[in-house]
Amino acid sequence: MAQPFFTQDFHIRWSTLAPDAIRADIAAALSDAEARLDAVIVQDRGKMDFDSVVLGLEEATRPLNEAWGLVQHLDALCNSPELREAHNAMLPEVSAFFAKIPLNEHLWDLLETYSKTEAARNLSPVRKRALEETMEGFRLAGADLPPDRKQRLEALESELSQLTQKYSENVLDSTNAWELVLADATRLKGLPPSAIEAARADAATKGLGTPEEPQYRVTLKAPSMIPVMEYAEDESLRKAVWEGSTSIGRGAHDNTELVWKILKLRQEKAELLGQPHFADLVLKHRMARTGAAALTFIENLHGRIKTAFDRETVELQEFRADTLVRPSDLLEPWEVAYWAEKRRKAEYDFDEEELRPYFPLDKVLGGMFRLAEKVFDLHITPRETVHYPVGQSGPASTQPDEIGPVEVWHPEVKFYEVRNEKGVHIGSFYADWHPRDAKRGGAWMNYLKGGLPPFGERDRRLHLGLICGNMTPPVDGKPALLTHDEVCTVFHEFGHLLHQLCGNVEVPSLNGVNVYWDFVELPSQILENFCWDRESLDLFARHHESGEPIPQRLLKKVMAARNYRSASDIMRQLSFGKLDLELHMHHARDAGGSDLDALSRDLLKDYLMPLKTENPSMARRFGHLFSSPVGYAAGYYSYKWAEVLDADAFTRFQKEGVLNPQVGREFRDKILSRGNSEDPAKLFRDFMGRDPDPMALLVRAGLA
Repeated sequence: MAQPFFTQDFHIRWSTLAPDAIRADIAAALSDAEARLDAVIVQDRGKMDFDSVVLGLEEATRPLNEAWGLVQHLDALCNSPELREAHNAMLPEVSAFFAKIPLNEHLWDLLETYSKTEAARNLSPVRKRALEETMEGFRLAGADLPPDRKQRLEALESELSQLTQKYSENVLDSTNAWELVLADATRLKGLPPSAIEAARADAATKGLGTPEEPQYRVTLKAPSMIPVMEYAEDESLRKAVWEGSTSIGRGAHDNTELVWKILKLRQEKAELLGQPHFADLVLKHRMARTGAAALTFIENLHGRIKTAFDRETVELQEFRADTLVRPSDLLEPWEVAYWAEKRRKAEYDFDEEELRPYFPLDKVLGGMFRLAEKVFDLHITPRETVHYPVGQSGPASTQPDEIGPVEVWHPEVKFYEVRNEKGVHIGSFYADWHPRDAKRGGAWMNYLKGGLPPFGERDRRLHLGLICGNMTPPVDGKPALLTHDEVCTVFHEFGHLLHQLCGNVEVPSLNGVNVYWDFVELPSQILENFCWDRESLDLFARHHESGEPIPQRLLKKVMAARNYRSASDIMRQLSFGKLDLELHMHHARDAGGSDLDALSRDLLKDYLMPLKTENPSMARRFGHLFSSPVGYAAGYYSYKWAEVLDADAFTRFQKEGVLNPQVGREFRDKILSRGNSEDPAKLFRDFMGRDPDPMALLVRAGLA
């Protein structure tokens, strides 16, 4: 294939995507996009219409977006020195190209001229919103700036893209740099057998240990680290892992200077665009509208739960003191998760590991797909897959209507097709669930191709999405058994995916997950609610050996323990949102003049549990904020904002039936399929018949 990254295949031929093709392919995609934009600019002003101006502008960059999206995708899932080098070589050029688009005076003049025509004034509501959102996006990106400030803005965008990429690489590299290999299995006492076996299997994959004398590998990846911090009786082991976690973004891969540089450049960008700080710039296109409103939201919620949070802190300190028969005292950071889990077990006679046998990954996915069919009228079917090493292609399908296997980027990856109630194929997606050294941490949803409904003479364009995570892997041929938290994460990402796949708006920029960022978490978080209800749990929570559902006695304990330390859980999220907003609103000019750890502690003194040993600042490994030029920067509050929306919206399911297909279909038709075709506040009102109730979250958390 001459230009593998510049492909129009729907089923991506991953084996053709060699790192050494990136530079030439992205250069070709940039040239193509430039030519397409030039064609939009020079069009006959007397014949211009919505299709030639707004849709023409969006279509001009689509092939480049898709090509560069493949590079970014591989950077996240199949990272290698060769791929990283090629990605970073082209990143400044791609960033500069996209930064130039809203700064192009000819394009801006075209948009302004078209917006004043009779045809533009008579557009349908959806198309009028697309035009208005496009023009607002241009203004916020500097279209009205004088030439010298436009030039500086272009340079800023390029520099931000490089600095945030380096930040992301530092997090990945420092995470992978740390490991603890144990020959003495007694140090793992207290861990669930599944976690011990996973540590042994991980060591074996690295050539460590033998069947007769096994060794055990502990890493900073969540499926390895979390069981140690929650269950290991060996305090020195927990302390060692905690110390390892504090090395992320520090030492040889220090992100401190990068944090200050990124903040400083974002502040300069905001001021160039006439805003007092980056939060106000970003939130002009969010439901909150201003940084002050978002910060007020965080602080108001903080005030409502602070008493409960303090009480939970004291209760945990006293529980440890009573258990050890010694005076109550502050905990060390490596003690918190351990004693919290011990207290949960004592209070509710419930150990999260009791649930794990009921959550084999394949059954969870199968039940989740049945839920999508029952509630949202969507039908999900797997396709046969095949994996070829890069450079060793074999037979595979390239288009949806072709028979044969679909290529994937790793043998563990699965591929599925999604059809609506009429059997119409609306999109497909990949799923990649387990950790690897070349794969970034966390869980996420993304899309490689944005779909569109048929419109006029245009045929349907299919969505192509993906969901990824770092869940507990299978060991020695046994199924991957998930924790309940991991199940919630799977459902969360699936909610994002449904939002994209159900997108049925005629304009690409308004379709799918292209919504206001503080609304985008509503579909994902509402899906998590189905992980807590007996009726929906019975669709997927089945014992991996017997097939039996979760026993009622165990489920009662799960439900009773649901709100255990709920104030602490909420406060943790609020602390992230508070740190994010404070840094971007009030401390971006510090530019390294402040000690990052001391500043973080001061900003969050009322949000963090007091500890004997202070944790270093989260900012050095806070990928949501600093791993891309914008991302969740000044927007982390969105999780809690959307959680208020999802807690309230799910009350409709609770009142009318958790698996009620009428409610599910309304949610699909009024939220999932509508993208950004209307103001999100109106979409919520269309579904609920009223504005959101801010108390819903506290009621669900048992705090009101």
